Amino acid sequence: MAQTKFHLGWFQDGFRAPAWNRRWSGTSTRDWQDGSFYLDMARSFERACFDYFMIEDNNYIPDVYGGSEAAYLKYGQRAPKHDPTALAAIMTQVTRRMGIVATVATSETTPFHLARLMSTLDHLSHGRIGWNVVTGSNDRAAQNFGQEQQEPHDKRYDMADEFVETVRALWSSWDEGAVVMDRESGIYVDHTKVHTIDHRGEHYASRGPLNTLRSPQGHPVLVQAGVSPRGRAFTARHSDSVIAAANNLDDMRDLRISIRGLAAEQGRNPDDVKILFLAQPMIGETEDDAQRKADVWMADEQRFLDFGLSTLASVTTVDFAQFDPDEPLPLGLTTNGHQGQLDNMVKSRKPLRELTTGVVVGSREAGFVGTAESVAERMAEAMDHVGGDGFLLTHFTPTRRYVDEICDGLVPALQDRGVVRTEYAHETFKENLLAF
Repeated sequence: MAQTKFHLGWFQDGFRAPAWNRRWSGTSTRDWQDGSFYLDMARSFERACFDYFMIEDNNYIPDVYGGSEAAYLKYGQRAPKHDPTALAAIMTQVTRRMGIVATVATSETTPFHLARLMSTLDHLSHGRIGWNVVTGSNDRAAQNFGQEQQEPHDKRYDMADEFVETVRALWSSWDEGAVVMDRESGIYVDHTKVHTIDHRGEHYASRGPLNTLRSPQGHPVLVQAGVSPRGRAFTARHSDSVIAAANNLDDMRDLRISIRGLAAEQGRNPDDVKILFLAQPMIGETEDDAQRKADVWMADEQRFLDFGLSTLASVTTVDFAQFDPDEPLPLGLTTNGHQGQLDNMVKSRKPLRELTTGVVVGSREAGFVGTAESVAERMAEAMDHVGGDGFLLTHFTPTRRYVDEICDGLVPALQDRGVVRTEYAHETFKENLLAF
């Protein structure tokens, strides 16, 4: 039976120290700071024909977990962080085909600035840039931008709807063919093909037009991670690719069906929305070796508990230090932060300690721990069950060794099965994303 062909992406948890004080971290603790570690990663993932490299971001140092910044700074997982758009810019210069996605919160910029920035990056990359659209979730970030707290969850999405619509209008303020560069007439730009947008809405206003060229892709690729009911509606309306997480394969399939159905209701072709599920494969020379590596990675129990819970606390804005780690989270727990993620955690009914392992436990349950060949076969079977569209691989503390195991071990095994691409068919990010 023919297996489902699927996409691969990488989710990078911020432009930060990637593997501080871990085995095989090498020089990454130092050379992440000028981006060189991440440039090595980008070259490797492009060699493996990944669709995109996505860089997460936040503009604050959290203090949710235990009411302190201590855990976040001790482990270096939420701070320090550099700006992902700067990293995206230099990544475009060492890659030729892979998409580069930078995170920018709608609550922390203006539509004009965002539209201009992404259009510029799209030109630097020759049509390979993407914007990960986030709405902000932590009050500490709001306070860094002159607000006391974040707007209510659903209102943030209402504002983001208008923000994205304004950005799209700005990207369209230059028609195709506006740049003529006619030497005889002395005209560089045909002014009749550049338009104001004169947007004045409930939350944003912008006259336009952009003062940058039309993007090579027309509109850069939009990525989003919202899986709450309101987040899914936003995703179905705007997103080209979705960052998704689920507790098991059936939930993955159901989430994909839901988002595709909502996209169809918006008048979109569901096949134009590519849903990639987070996974963290662990690859070994043998099955036992892979299981040993997974055990070693989680061996420092207190570090892993603090690291995982503090990370989850920062995005859900729930202080998990107050709960017994050996019990499930209480039913009915609510947040003004990432509601979809908290809802998945509560619904799982797993002990909180187990939830700190996140995608690692999910990878074990799905069989994504083993040799390159066995994991490739299990990933192909999983995607057949889900129906598409691919996996967004990740690691909390990536090393060059882990990246090589994926790119030179797992991916060739997937390519041998014909389930992932062996070369890029197109020039732009969007074209490659829509290729299958």
